[in-house]
Amino acid sequence: MPRRTATMLASTLILIALLCVGVLIPVPYAEMSPGPTVNTLGDARGEPVLHISGRKTYPTSGNLNMTTVRVTGADYDMNIVEAVYGWLAHDSVIVPHDTLYPDGKTEEESTQENAEEFSQSQESAKVAALEELNIPVTSRVVVSTVVKDSPAQGKLHAGDVIKAVDGTAVKQPEDVAKLVTEHKPGEDVVFTIIPAKAAAAAEKAGKEPRGTREITLTTRKAPSEDRAIVGIQAGTDHTFPFEIDIKLADVGGPSAGLMFSLGIIDKLTPGQLTGGKFIAGTGTIDDSGKVGPIGGINMKLVGARDAGARYFLTPDDNCASAAADTPSGLTLVRVKTLDDAKKSLEKIRAGDPAGLPSCSAG
Repeated sequence: MPRRTATMLASTLILIALLCVGVLIPVPYAEMSPGPTVNTLGDARGEPVLHISGRKTYPTSGNLNMTTVRVTGADYDMNIVEAVYGWLAHDSVIVPHDTLYPDGKTEEESTQENAEEFSQSQESAKVAALEELNIPVTSRVVVSTVVKDSPAQGKLHAGDVIKAVDGTAVKQPEDVAKLVTEHKPGEDVVFTIIPAKAAAAAEKAGKEPRGTREITLTTRKAPSEDRAIVGIQAGTDHTFPFEIDIKLADVGGPSAGLMFSLGIIDKLTPGQLTGGKFIAGTGTIDDSGKVGPIGGINMKLVGARDAGARYFLTPDDNCASAAADTPSGLTLVRVKTLDDAKKSLEKIRAGDPAGLPSCSAG
């Protein structure tokens, strides 16, 4: 066999061997890539994404697309060949596995957490939208979760309405922790509550819940901290004046909040918020309408551009990263609040893109 042929054959065999080894060697990385986008004004799997009943709605047009990111599962073992391919590809990002699944979090735990965040983002999106439209929403502080083997277990239950702590009325979830930590571990604290069943029955009947009960709990020292706890997490429960149902399967996390709020506003107001334009975006939202940052912004930009979006509503804190690698044909629009987003949509409808707040890479 000629030396040149033998050398080429040996090199080929070595390359094949290296590829085989690379496929077998797991590396501690995960992949992020553009996920599907969904028009909040349209349908998903044959059902409206936003369904409103009990209140007049108006026709809409164009797109207000929420965006998503695909990620490899917590239990998926990426090999070195896949990692190198992902690093070279423009439409994916390779990140340390712990970035997506910190503290050894399993895929099941991550899915559950994402589902809870998605549910909370829907509630906040509804509240923010109705507040923006000056439609009253009734809110109350409730027991969100009860920690196992804590002083509260068996005495307080998820859904109990917290009216007061030690006789002091509570208006926000953070008020509860503040009042409890005024005690030293081992001291008693008195909760004034309306039991969850009574609150649910009153809500179903369209009435204000009544019939308070006082529950005394003995505080305990927090793990690794010298402060008193009772073992609950307080949250906010909202009662809406009409039904707003958000139906979207296989999506998790809080990042669709802004686009849900805009979709709700569009359906509840005459005229067309988009002016028929294709607008996508992302961003968490709180009850007051403040827009927060999200992860995977660059992958969401690619997904939006590929779906046909011309404008992308970008959380202020994500602007620098988004501006550093913006797909061609996509205009970034910086937003800090829901009201910012509405005003920008007015400019887009009016054909005034030069007046839009932009993102810069600096």
